[in-house]
Amino acid sequence: MNRLKTSWLNADMSRRKNSLGIKPPEKQLKYMRKFWLNKKKIIKFILLIFVVWQVVLFIVGFCSSKFIAPKKQFMYNDGKDFSNPVWLWHRANFDGVHYLQISRNVYGLYQQEFFPLYPKLIKSLRPLFGKMDLVAGVFISGVSSLLFFYLFYKLILIDFKENVAQKTLLSFIVFPASFYLGCVYTESLFVALTLGSFYFARKKKWLFAGILGALSSYCRIAGIFLFPALILEWYEQRSEEKRKKNWRSLLSIFLIPLMFWRVQPCFGAGRSGGKIILLYQVFWRYLKMILTTKADLLYFNVWMELLTAVIFLILLFIAFRKNIRKSYLLFSSISFLVPTLTGTFLSLPRFALTMFPCFIVLGMIKNKLLYSLMLVVFALLLLISSGLFFNGYWVS
Repeated sequence: MNRLKTSWLNADMSRRKNSLGIKPPEKQLKYMRKFWLNKKKIIKFILLIFVVWQVVLFIVGFCSSKFIAPKKQFMYNDGKDFSNPVWLWHRANFDGVHYLQISRNVYGLYQQEFFPLYPKLIKSLRPLFGKMDLVAGVFISGVSSLLFFYLFYKLILIDFKENVAQKTLLSFIVFPASFYLGCVYTESLFVALTLGSFYFARKKKWLFAGILGALSSYCRIAGIFLFPALILEWYEQRSEEKRKKNWRSLLSIFLIPLMFWRVQPCFGAGRSGGKIILLYQVFWRYLKMILTTKADLLYFNVWMELLTAVIFLILLFIAFRKNIRKSYLLFSSISFLVPTLTGTFLSLPRFALTMFPCFIVLGMIKNKLLYSLMLVVFALLLLISSGLFFNGYWVS
């Protein structure tokens, strides 16, 4: 009787799992094996560049203080607590301090610019790492970086060949501000959610695109820029297919502004805007700074911000000429222009990480010498920028 009861219960559980879409263990293993065989080349490439990138950042973090005098007043430390590994402290400088403080307590004075998703994830995962919130933050950033690399690779393959995808990721990973993806910053999580939203939109899985877009707007203010971009993508897909517009799929995109508006009261977002400065005025300001600023670290930052503005403006123009997907370009153009309305290119090298069509243009460079030279220059600037940041110098 007990055997009959057990077999009946097992059969009932099996039916319930099937109704929920849960595969039995043997089918899950088969699916994972099939996934590995199909994606083996992509995964190996991504893991290789990720490991090399992380090793380089660890070496810079360990050795740079021997060449750069640390500014300890601007560097993260645990104080008397010492709960987090000392060798990871440099990953939480500047904004990282705020994210950890928010995850431990609540929003404080002047912290309303930091959106809640990242600190909430740190708080949720903190118990898994023995209450080491810094380790939890670095873990989230690392996993998000891997997901971003994979999604970016797959997104590029929709329109381009594999060599373009590989060259694009290499261009991205040696970009001077790429080290932020490995720090306690929202960069890696944000770009992973953003690229995931675009990827599912291209695959016509609009509910997933809307959910990831909503999480993106819960992560950073730039997430709201996905809303017009995905509406354009939806419209273009329907026009290309010459089909009736499926208005129900469009509703999923409205999750993005709904989440953005919903999250504002949660952290006292009392932002206020001042006078709007036009782009040409910002360029003029920077030219004046270059002519009047002495050759010091500020001079380096001014040049980095100005060159990033010029280069990425040119890359956006080339991307338009190359007929890169209009929805990508709309998102990137807004991401470029909105921060400049405050009258500065401050943090633009970091914000440039979200302008992924520009990196696709770099991946399309056919001249091997030019591409190699670009990688070398980027890599040298990455070493300098990460070394300065890890030692308490503001970079972006």
